[in-house]
Amino acid sequence: MKAEKQTRRIKPDWLKTQIPTGKTYLGVREIVEKNKLHTICTSGNCPNMNECWGLGTATLMILGDICTRSCKFCNVKTGKPDAVDCDEPKRVADSVKLMKLKHVVLTSVDRDDLEDGGAGIWAETIKEIKNTSPETTQETLIPDFQGKKNLIEMVIDAAPEVISHNLETVERLTPQVRSIANYRRSLEVIRQIALSGIVAKSGIMVGIGETEEEVLQCMDDLLEVGCKVFTIGQYLQPTTKHLPVLEYVHPDTFEMYKEIGLEKGFTHVESSPLVRSSYHAEKHVY
Repeated sequence: MKAEKQTRRIKPDWLKTQIPTGKTYLGVREIVEKNKLHTICTSGNCPNMNECWGLGTATLMILGDICTRSCKFCNVKTGKPDAVDCDEPKRVADSVKLMKLKHVVLTSVDRDDLEDGGAGIWAETIKEIKNTSPETTQETLIPDFQGKKNLIEMVIDAAPEVISHNLETVERLTPQVRSIANYRRSLEVIRQIALSGIVAKSGIMVGIGETEEEVLQCMDDLLEVGCKVFTIGQYLQPTTKHLPVLEYVHPDTFEMYKEIGLEKGFTHVESSPLVRSSYHAEKHVY
């Protein structure tokens, strides 16, 4: 019998993670399930779920778990989303209080089906958390809202401590990797955030065909629009239907990117194989 052709690269040792376990992890999972919350930790198959949930933190995903876009790297479901749940902001805020979080990260699917792109729910959720847990700092990882400045301004006006919007990849690869999104439009979103005085943050994945020069150019582009915090992590292929991994980037290269990024002027750079955009997010508030 002919051997089946290997279609996926074998992960190196530095990408191995522990199976989620522990009392705190189970407690977070119980709260998430009981309150019918969505998390990018589970939807995105995040490799850091064991560490983050074990510390009693999670990245909560609002506006459902079905995205209107179909990016080639993302494991979140795509299709026609459910109707907006108007009770979600309060339910999320109550859960944040129950978890006793010092810092919370909020993200969402893209909701191009909604007139406001979900910006109203975004703003309400941020405000509800401020009301119920005033000591909890917040990072919001937002979509591009199709570049509509008035919708981005709604999130800015709600005043989370950090607003993040990911470029995801270098400019050349953006059409292959992202659905609908545009590299230059995303830079303008980040520029608007930075001009507001709120900490602006962004991140990319590597291992999908980018060059070192393109990564460094991406850093320069982000710094030019006022981005202060930058994250770089290894792309991991969720399923065979997604983009293949072309390279498992060595940890030494990630360390090099971190040193260069800090030298260029970022206040924080998180760069290692298992880094995701919300990794160590509590460090990026100031």
